[in-house]
Amino acid sequence: MSDQVSHMPSPPSALSRLSGLATPGVTAVVLVTLLLFLPALLGGSWTFTLGLCFANSIGVLAVSLLVRYGGEVSIGHTFFTALGAYSVGVLDTRYGISLWASVPLALVLGVAFGLLFAWPSRNLHGIYLAVTTLALALAVPEMINNFDGLTGGYEGLYVATPFLPGVDMGAQRYYVALAMLVLVCFAVARLRLSRQGMALLLAKTHPAAADAFGTRRVWARISVMGISGGVGALCGATLAFSGSTVSPGGFTFWQAIFLLVGSVVSFYGLSLPRVLIGGAFVTLVPQLLSASGAWIPVLYGLALLGMILIGHYMPRIRKALNRNRETG
Repeated sequence: MSDQVSHMPSPPSALSRLSGLATPGVTAVVLVTLLLFLPALLGGSWTFTLGLCFANSIGVLAVSLLVRYGGEVSIGHTFFTALGAYSVGVLDTRYGISLWASVPLALVLGVAFGLLFAWPSRNLHGIYLAVTTLALALAVPEMINNFDGLTGGYEGLYVATPFLPGVDMGAQRYYVALAMLVLVCFAVARLRLSRQGMALLLAKTHPAAADAFGTRRVWARISVMGISGGVGALCGATLAFSGSTVSPGGFTFWQAIFLLVGSVVSFYGLSLPRVLIGGAFVTLVPQLLSASGAWIPVLYGLALLGMILIGHYMPRIRKALNRNRETG
């Protein structure tokens, strides 16, 4: 009898019960609730920076979406972010049109150009596709400056039309960026649970099985590139509004690299917490290291390595802690 009692499993602790309740949906709701009240605790500069963080998180999501569902790496997503940003900037500056009309246009243009890029490069894979997207990233600043009559050239454009007239612009730039990020993450989550999303994932992981079910891998890759391009354009549209200015300096080759780095830091995650980690790394780490001078590349590399190691070993550490708690 005593042996049976000694081998009975211990009741779950309060911490383990809470961790069981922490589903992705609950975590996202709690996180959004905290972010809604965060401006009341922070100053104007931090509110502005977090708005940029939300916008960059959408760009990180666009790159991760292509990796997870297309199995490819893009180094040229600044093309799509520039497309979305200048759609908002040109319509705002030249015609006084707010986000209500410019964001849908940016989304349509992003999807269309994503499909146009994917069609001729549909048979390219791996490093060959990455080099092709690299050409896009290098061409973006020159393309913007060649159309300086429309884009404003090096001086750029200033986005000043409010999303909601009569509301403080600082608050709008924060909450519009947050709302855009939440909506995009929700749409991607719905795609992942849909039949179409499962078909896209099947075409990547098991092409032969996908062909048997009528889903061709080529068309799946083209579709993923179109969706990723649309999300990238939404990132640019959000950056234009939350950052208030649009200029070629925001869409350089290094910005494309930063988006890829943010995707790696988030471990190509598509959930709200994961993409926020990637967006925060892209936005906050360069600002925190801005006073380090020549040490910036070294410290940035160490920060990147540290984030990757933490993400790699965190599941093992959590599993070991749970095992010790159960045996204790």
